[in-house]
Amino acid sequence: MSDYETLKLLNDLSSTGSSSASAAQGAGIWMIIAAILAIVGGILVYFLFVNAKAAPKGKFLVWLKDFLAFKIMWIEPILKVVYYVATIFIVLNSFSFLALGGSGVLMWLLTMILGPVIIRVLYEATMMFIMIWRNTRDIAKNTEKK
Repeated sequence: MSDYETLKLLNDLSSTGSSSASAAQGAGIWMIIAAILAIVGGILVYFLFVNAKAAPKGKFLVWLKDFLAFKIMWIEPILKVVYYVATIFIVLNSFSFLALGGSGVLMWLLTMILGPVIIRVLYEATMMFIMIWRNTRDIAKNTEKK
């Protein structure tokens, strides 16, 4: 390789690195701008909409205010779907142990029985927190002075 080719290769490599560094700097600057805009936007949404004393007009705005104030919770249906997916996955995945032979049959049986039980216990423990929240909310609603 000649000196000219070596210098050209080094120049190409350094220019590629500088464009990557430039892109990384641009991404870093955008991240800072996005963080500032998110903070300002979050504060404005909270004080001008969620915490506003005036009731919103229209069904959608009432729903949106309740959603942003966390009066509507999505975690329960999401957890149900995750529970079903995880249980089906564990049951189907347990069949992979049958290919291992002797000890694999024992692993298959344990996974087939204990896997769904463990997932159910974890799901129910998580759902208890949601039930506690729901019951506390209902008690608070029923004891409000009118």
